[in-house]
Amino acid sequence: MAAPLLALRDVHLVDGRRALFAGVDLGLEAGGRACLVGRNGAGKSTLLRILEGQAAPDDGERFVTPALRITFVPQEPEITGATLAEYAMAGGAARHEADAALEAFGVDPDRGTNGLSGGEIRRAALARAFAEAPDILLLDEPTNHLDITAIETLEQRLAKCRASILVVSHDRAFLARVTTRCFWLEDRKVRRLDAGFDAFEPWAEQIANTEAEAARKLDKAIERETWWMAHGVTARRARNEGRRRRLVALRGEKSERLRLARGELSIGASLADPSGRLVVEAKGLSKAYGGRALMQGFSTRIIRGDRVAVVGPNGAGKTTLVRILLGEIEPDAGSVRLGANLAISYVDQARADLASEMTVTQALAPLGADQVMVNGQPRHVAAYARDFLFRDDQLRQPVASLSGGERNRLLLARALATPANVLVLDEPTNDLDMETLDLLEDLLADYAGTLILVSHDRDFIDRLATSTIALDGRGHVVETPGGWSDFITQNPGYLTPPEPAPIRPKAAPTPRPTSAPAKLSYRDERRLAQLETALPALAAEITRLEAQLADPALYSRNPAAFTTATTALDKARADLALAEEDWLTLEERKEALTK
Repeated sequence: MAAPLLALRDVHLVDGRRALFAGVDLGLEAGGRACLVGRNGAGKSTLLRILEGQAAPDDGERFVTPALRITFVPQEPEITGATLAEYAMAGGAARHEADAALEAFGVDPDRGTNGLSGGEIRRAALARAFAEAPDILLLDEPTNHLDITAIETLEQRLAKCRASILVVSHDRAFLARVTTRCFWLEDRKVRRLDAGFDAFEPWAEQIANTEAEAARKLDKAIERETWWMAHGVTARRARNEGRRRRLVALRGEKSERLRLARGELSIGASLADPSGRLVVEAKGLSKAYGGRALMQGFSTRIIRGDRVAVVGPNGAGKTTLVRILLGEIEPDAGSVRLGANLAISYVDQARADLASEMTVTQALAPLGADQVMVNGQPRHVAAYARDFLFRDDQLRQPVASLSGGERNRLLLARALATPANVLVLDEPTNDLDMETLDLLEDLLADYAGTLILVSHDRDFIDRLATSTIALDGRGHVVETPGGWSDFITQNPGYLTPPEPAPIRPKAAPTPRPTSAPAKLSYRDERRLAQLETALPALAAEITRLEAQLADPALYSRNPAAFTTATTALDKARADLALAEEDWLTLEERKEALTK
């Protein structure tokens, strides 16, 4: 086996009162393609920071080959600089390398760094990483906020990349495509599997079975030694003392096993009375923003018990379509008929319902009580929070202090406590570990109501969806039975952006009279002037609504105002994104005409 370029040996780290690592060994060889998997809170992100050199362990060694170039893309990248090109060059990349990487991820190099969406931030950070051409590439949840097309672009770039790669991700389909080795962080140590992620779950299950058998034998040994201590021959004092020490050691071993064992996630959905058989019937839906069509003439029917996945590129209008289907937004054309007795619970990917100053208790019991109603029965908020793996000492912590996975679990806890027969989940898999995803899948598979799922997680869709609605971002919408694999088999290339028209050699241009320079049409000039007024107004409106929703007491004081502000914020963000695209298109057209 080749010597590692970067390695950790016998690394120990204590975080507060909790030991994160106790003898971690991990090495990355040249050209390796490895994943690091483990539960939320196990310390995966911390381990990446130690590998990069940002953090130091309490004990152990970090070995790094001299002059090794390491690039780390964290879960929440910070984008700085005036333009994305300037940001992508900050690590030493040349301008042409930065531009090529940004364009490969569908990002304009000349775009400013303010007002970026989560997906744009992620694509810019990944582009910078590839532009730097590192020897070691460390990626922490790189598929979060990426649409499926961008994930496939990332997979293609990783396949061609010469760097050694270590990636932390919950996306099974992504890991299966890019990895040849697995590191499993469990019980404060790292186990290694010299095979891709396809082989990980059978291997992990075999280890779990082996450890369960070891635990059973330990219990029997404790039982046997306890009996001997109670009934053995007391005259043999020396032997008694040895057996007593053995019993104490066995009990200590079991105590350590129990201490390391994580609490079991216990989730269930509060179900309202059944809806009518028809949930939604939509006919001829069309919707456009800023002259750009999101959908044209789309029709569908959702029946009680359906599990409908909605997929497409970022900005294609997935959330808009869902809100039209739920009757929250009016279509430009077409009609929506809602079924009888609908009770809808919605988990928003933007987590707008969670103000940063709000505590866990306030999020679960917004009316100020210490109880939350679950399936019509009162439960103490602390007990219910434990079901979702929140410790008692976290109940008074602000949402801002929670990790991404904890915030997502908190949103799920709120949504699942609300009696509903229609559950809408917008990107529910972000930041959740695989065990939580498995439990969520089990819950949703058994859910007696109707599920509408917006997701870019191909494996998650395959496991759950009975039909898939895809928006291509160019106004076309198609629905096919089954999950992602069924959809892509029936519609190959549907979400692939069209290739730009080939550039043909041009004849020498005929000189234009200087007295009549080319310019935008009157309509385009008018639209551009409107956009230059609308853009700052929309940005100011978003700032105002975000400030309003940051008030932790707003929901309890005025639930209607809270709902109105949330809906208005979603619309303002969508309008701003489309207005920015229109403005950029017109400015590029104007610049081209003046050349």
